[in-house]
Amino acid sequence: MSIVAIVGRPNVGKSTFFNRLVKRREAIVDSVSGVTRDRHYGKSDWNGKEFSVIDTGGYVVGSDDVFEDEIRKQVQLALEEADIIVFVVDVEQGVTPLDIEVAKLLRKVKKPIFLTVNKVDNAMRVADAVDFFNLGLGEYFTISSINGSGTGELLDAITNEIPEPFDDEEQENELPRFAIVGRPNAGKSSFINALIGEDRNIVTDIAGTTRDAIDTKYNRFGFEFNLVDTAGIRKKSKVKEDLEFYSVMRAVRTIENCDVAVLVIDATRGFEGQDEKIFWLAEKNRKGIVILINKWDLVEKQTNTMRDFEAKIRQQIAPFTDVPIIFISALTKQRIFKAIETAVEVFENRKRKVQTSKLNETMLEIIKQNPPPATKGKFIKIKYCMQLPTPTPQFVFFANLPQYVKDPYKRYTENQLRQHYNFTGVPITIYFRQK
Repeated sequence: MSIVAIVGRPNVGKSTFFNRLVKRREAIVDSVSGVTRDRHYGKSDWNGKEFSVIDTGGYVVGSDDVFEDEIRKQVQLALEEADIIVFVVDVEQGVTPLDIEVAKLLRKVKKPIFLTVNKVDNAMRVADAVDFFNLGLGEYFTISSINGSGTGELLDAITNEIPEPFDDEEQENELPRFAIVGRPNAGKSSFINALIGEDRNIVTDIAGTTRDAIDTKYNRFGFEFNLVDTAGIRKKSKVKEDLEFYSVMRAVRTIENCDVAVLVIDATRGFEGQDEKIFWLAEKNRKGIVILINKWDLVEKQTNTMRDFEAKIRQQIAPFTDVPIIFISALTKQRIFKAIETAVEVFENRKRKVQTSKLNETMLEIIKQNPPPATKGKFIKIKYCMQLPTPTPQFVFFANLPQYVKDPYKRYTENQLRQHYNFTGVPITIYFRQK
């Protein structure tokens, strides 16, 4: 999936434009809370093409005097990680020295760049926008992100640069793709090296499968899949990275191009905020998830150390707790085979299809025993359910009053599905619809 990065100096309306994009189609949009300090990663859809949107503005922190340096870093990262750049400027303030700095960086890049003049909400301002030709980026778009004028034309142009989506059948024939993700220095590269380090002859690097990620084909012990690693294998240009922005941006790219996200945690540091953000990023993208606690050999252990460590993580990732957690050491190769075996199981779970007749037989009986609570004196009757023909597990339950089914009952239904059919490590989507 393509990544569109919104860049520009502070207060030009990047976040308003971002919000307009990700709220355009509520059904498919998920602005992930917790992926960054604020909600600055989301999904949008236009002309039948889905894409990710990253608002770099949300990552710039500090006082005015550090803004310039921070923005330069953010733009540099966006240029490396994104497929398309939207450079937002403000017609009210005209061309500023900081805009000229950003434009200098952008002119060196061979990616589609859309110069977007914001706050153009009357004819006089349309004339003022001509000044931005001086930035040397060619054609520009005039928009008002507050009222939405001009955004349609801009989105048409952006989606023209996005390739057509893959055919599902085409994807099914491909090898499973396992992404190794996590914070810097958690041991992602050590884990990959532990898996493939000895028998180099069985490894082929497939360059260009995604422009930035490197896929390593793995076929040992009867398993065959692609390992997707963007961490540590590829050398970065010498940018002083803002770690939070960098790891989220990198994780977005890696996770969106995988089937199962293998999240590597440093046992000596515990399950920290950044790990949690990457976990929810995978969950919101409906990917299979396996959590690996690496460097377990370095942790001092008592009787219940492992049990307590696991319980704490499950508490942090609630309510989606049906996720495998494996304690490994990439250094001593402890349980690394178990880790791969589990990732393959999660991949199979994600593809699982439940026969409609069996699903109804099981779930309708469970619902009959414990129906949704009545609301405003109205009783909810669920008559039929089925699994949707989607690449990830989605179920629809048909009811007479679907609007009265509340979240706790949806969670109960999900837990029952998990109990009766093995969906460990896989997010499930449940809809209640009018019969």
